[in-house]
Amino acid sequence: MKNRRHFITSTAAFMALPAFGQAQISELGTSSESRRNISGFSIPSWQDHFDDLKNGVILCDIASRTVQYWSEDESVYKLYPSSVPLTEELTRRGYTRVIRKVEGPSWRPTPSMKIRNPEWPDYWPPGPDNPLGTHALYLSWQYYRVHGTGDTRKIGRQSSNGCIGLYNEHIAELFDLAKVGTQVKIF
Repeated sequence: MKNRRHFITSTAAFMALPAFGQAQISELGTSSESRRNISGFSIPSWQDHFDDLKNGVILCDIASRTVQYWSEDESVYKLYPSSVPLTEELTRRGYTRVIRKVEGPSWRPTPSMKIRNPEWPDYWPPGPDNPLGTHALYLSWQYYRVHGTGDTRKIGRQSSNGCIGLYNEHIAELFDLAKVGTQVKIF
């Protein structure tokens, strides 16, 4: 009975604290791993990366594993979870742009992919099992794309050979929003 009274009294005292005090006490009870994960996710604004929104902008954040889109007139904003490259060596960072849009893309592994994975086919036709998913935004950098994937386990992970992957339903939406000339930054 004493433990129950202590629990009820402690709970009531905790609930009476202002929100700031509760946050401090709650934080003390979390591991540093949890705090790092909670504070590690940030959503930058387009102004932090682009001078303007001409043709819209796509911001691919490797650390947060997200893709953001802003329309030219700022009337549309989208945030999508993404897959990112497996390693830093496969990651290209910087500014590029959409140069081509393909619905139902075919896929050919790059020469370096074939060296790493000689068992892969030389060509993969469009279809549900295609590694590029249902839609692809081709970037001005050779071999780099923002594309879909039918393998939903990849989203939110380091799992690509350099490209940025989205769920097929998300890339279909982004495909409709983006146009040839949309600015892209991968960072």
